[in-house]
Amino acid sequence: MLDKLGGIALQPDQMQWLLTPTNFKNSLLERIAQARHSIYLAALYLEDDEAGREVLQALMAAKARNPELKVKVLVDFHRARRGLIGHTGDSGNYLMYRRVMSEAEHCIDILGVPVKSREFMGVLHLKGFVIDDAVIYSGASLNNVYLQQQGRYRFDRYHLIENAQLAESMRSYIDAHIVADPAVSSLTQCAESEVLPEKTDIRSFKQRLAAGQYRFDSVTQGARITPLVGLGRKHNALNKAVLDLVEEANEQLFICTPYFNPPYPLVRALAKKLRQGIRIDIVVGDKTANDFYIPPEREFSTIGALPYLYEQSLRKFVKRQQWAVDAGLLNVHLWKHEDNSFHLKGISCDGKRHLITGSNLNPRAWALDLENGLLLHDTEGQWREQFEAEQRHILLHTQRLYHYSQVDTLQSYPKPVKKIMNRIKRLKADFLLRRIL
Repeated sequence: MLDKLGGIALQPDQMQWLLTPTNFKNSLLERIAQARHSIYLAALYLEDDEAGREVLQALMAAKARNPELKVKVLVDFHRARRGLIGHTGDSGNYLMYRRVMSEAEHCIDILGVPVKSREFMGVLHLKGFVIDDAVIYSGASLNNVYLQQQGRYRFDRYHLIENAQLAESMRSYIDAHIVADPAVSSLTQCAESEVLPEKTDIRSFKQRLAAGQYRFDSVTQGARITPLVGLGRKHNALNKAVLDLVEEANEQLFICTPYFNPPYPLVRALAKKLRQGIRIDIVVGDKTANDFYIPPEREFSTIGALPYLYEQSLRKFVKRQQWAVDAGLLNVHLWKHEDNSFHLKGISCDGKRHLITGSNLNPRAWALDLENGLLLHDTEGQWREQFEAEQRHILLHTQRLYHYSQVDTLQSYPKPVKKIMNRIKRLKADFLLRRIL
């Protein structure tokens, strides 16, 4: 099926690997400063912290230099209007946007996208920073840790694609299916005259989003890149591409996911490939490299149980496939580097096809969030060395699992975690939690 999947023709010199959050940040700020006609940024959030304010000020400066510059920032509506989980006193990032715009001579559009009526039911997880004829694609959002502003970093993937047709396809999708929709509203409105979208428009927004796709002049031969977008379980082009990548593997798969909680169709497909003798490398963050991990010296809160829930999902999977680990077919690599966190996503198949995506490859991404990705077809091996170098870079701070017993058990967890996990088990709530977290 993937042989017949059309894409946008891509030349070898149009693709770059940025590899580090510092390179990602520098490239993003450099491109913003050089922008000539348009800047479209899509991320889960643009945070009210040092890095987030630096990016916002760079956007404002670009607009001031060129008032005709079209600048649109898309963030999740619900995430923008609340504080951080587990923190008190935060008022929401939209207050920063409102304050900056109230003082600006030339304003930019910062839009809140309510994919669902409640955040836990689905968020804007669309990724891509489209500046003129280039796309910087990463699963990263915009804040201190993603941009390594103060030492700590959240490790992601970062690619720069210089292709006018891809940039236009991603811009057109945003304009047609998001900006123009009545469910989407400005997050910079003053409090006194703020107009929020109608609830009926928000409730029906998911149907309109699910029908949208990227449009482009398609080629089916040679090196090409296919932009994909999906929302919901049915007719989801991104989910289908993930399963097709696994199904069509003849030699090996290289998979990255930050939270090990794959949807059942993906688990079944991976197990089938192992039985066929296909090698599968899975890189996943250690529980201490999870965004929600709370070190023992800090006060514990309920959200801190999440990394342990994911770890038990990983232990269960490895235990079931221990025979494949013993045979050298399944190689699980745990990433851990000091107090940094892990946020990589994507799949490579046989070194010929590579999906770079913001999707966490879990039930929530599969069914609830608006996700996208770029599928690179490299049938001639033009970028094989670069992808192999990226994989070596990803594996630098990993430890391979040789037996499921290397993964901690519930009995070894801290008391607060053990209490919550036992409660989840007793209430049989893990099935629901794995779908919404």
